[in-house]
Amino acid sequence: MSEALSTEATARPPLRERLAKNADGILEQIARDYGVSTFEAVEALPDAHRSIVAGSAFEKILTALTAWGPVVFIVHTPDIVLECEGPIPPGTIGRGYFNLHGDSPIGGHIKAENCTHIAFVARPFMGRESRSVQFFNGAGEAMFKIFVRRDEQRELIKEQVALFDDLRAGLSG
Repeated sequence: MSEALSTEATARPPLRERLAKNADGILEQIARDYGVSTFEAVEALPDAHRSIVAGSAFEKILTALTAWGPVVFIVHTPDIVLECEGPIPPGTIGRGYFNLHGDSPIGGHIKAENCTHIAFVARPFMGRESRSVQFFNGAGEAMFKIFVRRDEQRELIKEQVALFDDLRAGLSG
């Protein structure tokens, strides 16, 4: 390791400390910078910014999300950040997948059994408040994320924030 990289690594605060001071940023990039999974970065967020529930709540959460109206559905891999806006359609379990059905640009087949944790994340992102429900696999990487939408003034839609907060509180106990 070069001296510059070594100095940078030792000068960097521990992950929890960094996120306590500033929870903003792209979680996948923060995770890469610290050599941890995205889920570990989410776990390191202050309690006020995240609640984590078991992946076994997958179907219950997806079903609840069908009542939110259009949301932003994101799949973030090292190669692409794919965003799709629309309502979460109803789904059913079949052939090993949670199959989304309905009139929405969001559709497909999700291997729900691979979901080990679901995080409700409320934190700043790019200087603005954000709310998302993030679904993680056993490797600690996000399968997909569902974000509360913004209005024309770029403010979070209040009705969706209330639905997010209610669902989070109901599952987090």
